[in-house]
Amino acid sequence: MTDVFDTQTHERAEAIIARYPQARSALLPMLHLVQSVQGFVSQAGIAFCAQKLDLSTAEVSAVATFYTMYKRKPCGEHLVSVCTNTLCAALGGDAIYTRLKEHLGSDTPDGKPLGHEETVGTPGESGSVTLEHAECLAACDLGPVLQVNYEYYDNLTEDKAVELVDALRAGDKPAPTRGAPLRDFKTAELELAGFFPEDEETYRSTVDAPTAAEETVRGARMAADNGWTAPAMPAKVAMPEVQKK
Repeated sequence: MTDVFDTQTHERAEAIIARYPQARSALLPMLHLVQSVQGFVSQAGIAFCAQKLDLSTAEVSAVATFYTMYKRKPCGEHLVSVCTNTLCAALGGDAIYTRLKEHLGSDTPDGKPLGHEETVGTPGESGSVTLEHAECLAACDLGPVLQVNYEYYDNLTEDKAVELVDALRAGDKPAPTRGAPLRDFKTAELELAGFFPEDEETYRSTVDAPTAAEETVRGARMAADNGWTAPAMPAKVAMPEVQKK
């Protein structure tokens, strides 16, 4: 079978493996490395990880199909993840997801609403967008939220969400509400695998950015301003009695 991964990818795989006492522990970043090359985890990618880590393809497949961050179909240049968990849903997340399904689907050949993990445009090409509904994105104080390639866009409305995906499709990269500047999906996957620009200035430009919103830190600031502290934990805590069987 022809190797679909180039020399650099093999070298990066070996670098990932070298980080761990046991090679099999490298599987999660290895799968992100595969996605940084192919835009999804293909059967060739599964075989690549299995061979490098001395695992069976069944073991690799079990992990790749368990975690939702590993995609089994090619992703677009941008992955748009709309939080549809309870609080975001109640605040408008469900409506945003429905609006984006219809809006993006109208530009597909059949004109039907886009389904979960479906793509408008040619996967991997500029302006292509994959849409998914996501479980909790851990930003309940800023809901409704969505992520683009795992960067946050907070306090959205349906119209703002449509403007965002239209900008992505036009080739723009609107700045996230907080966090690092927006990268394409494959670049984000390479970073999740642990690889960043070697030049310090370039590296800093990709990671230095505000990470906490005012809503998130307001409680901590109020506590500091008022001198509120939590009770200290006792040095020793008696364990409860365990009923004998």
